[in-house]
Amino acid sequence: MNHRYLNQIEVSPVGMGCMGFSHGYGEIPPEDYAIKAIRRAYDFGCIFFDTAESYGPDLLPENRGHNERIVGKALRDVRKQIILATKLHMDATEVNEGSSVYPVIRRHLQASMERLYTDYIDLYYLHRVNRNIPVAEVADAMGRLISEGLIRGWGLSQVDVDTIEEAQAITPLSAVQNIYSMVERGVEEAVIPYCIEHNIGFVPFSPIASGLLSGRVKAGSSFTHSDDVRKYVPQLNENNLKANQPIIDLITGYAELKRATPAQISLAWMLHKYPNVVPIPGSKNQERILENLGAWNVVLSDEEFAALDTALAALPVAGHRGFVQFEGEKIKDWGKK
Repeated sequence: MNHRYLNQIEVSPVGMGCMGFSHGYGEIPPEDYAIKAIRRAYDFGCIFFDTAESYGPDLLPENRGHNERIVGKALRDVRKQIILATKLHMDATEVNEGSSVYPVIRRHLQASMERLYTDYIDLYYLHRVNRNIPVAEVADAMGRLISEGLIRGWGLSQVDVDTIEEAQAITPLSAVQNIYSMVERGVEEAVIPYCIEHNIGFVPFSPIASGLLSGRVKAGSSFTHSDDVRKYVPQLNENNLKANQPIIDLITGYAELKRATPAQISLAWMLHKYPNVVPIPGSKNQERILENLGAWNVVLSDEEFAALDTALAALPVAGHRGFVQFEGEKIKDWGKK
């Protein structure tokens, strides 16, 4: 396993998205199960763990920090051996007109550090850009936090090149975290190339498309739990699941060839394609977590990758999520030309 870099931050080639222990995939597991799962991932070789202050049951304000506390408890005794990423969710009402965003961001950071049992964060993201809070001001504040040693690097999530470029001019970014998978490839057009050119790591969330690319989600699967994001994923509705079956069949064939799983092939594909990509698949199932991390051991030859990528490009995708720049506001359909 060769480590990768998010700018100057060294990480395992696949990280662990920890959200599922608190939100988004139905009933959350007991805390001791979640802590054991995170430790198993660390023992397997994962050193990159992603959380956010907003991750809590049903994303309710009173549950803020739920996930950070779990991650903090699991990793506090190996803190110096791992890379912690968390995300800031800032509301415009917290910033008075004409005042600096720095003290607001620092308060959020301090609360996250306390929950994570640490005195610094390796990678601190703005979870979503808000049009009422200029990204340049956020970038300036992040620069101050870096100079104070409270964070090592910073990032943006669900953003386009224009936003990245504006922030990059103030305080260089370590990473951009956007949706990216075999069925969500809009970032290949401009975002990933920009990140490569400017030495910015790219961290795909939902790299297995909420389970679609594992081949385990079948027509008739129920996501009726109140806190289950999969009911909103267009590729997972009944009709689109059937229409996307040729994609699953394609990667299943490669999985059989490589003695891997379809999920591992989907991750190995993006690892082969870009040197700055570090996916963070999420799961609340301990065995699935280790399976996903095992993708770093699946090596596609140049010929295998080229054939897979060509075949994939020829298959239409039914359903599209895209990525957003501003909270709750889709800015561009990157998947349709």
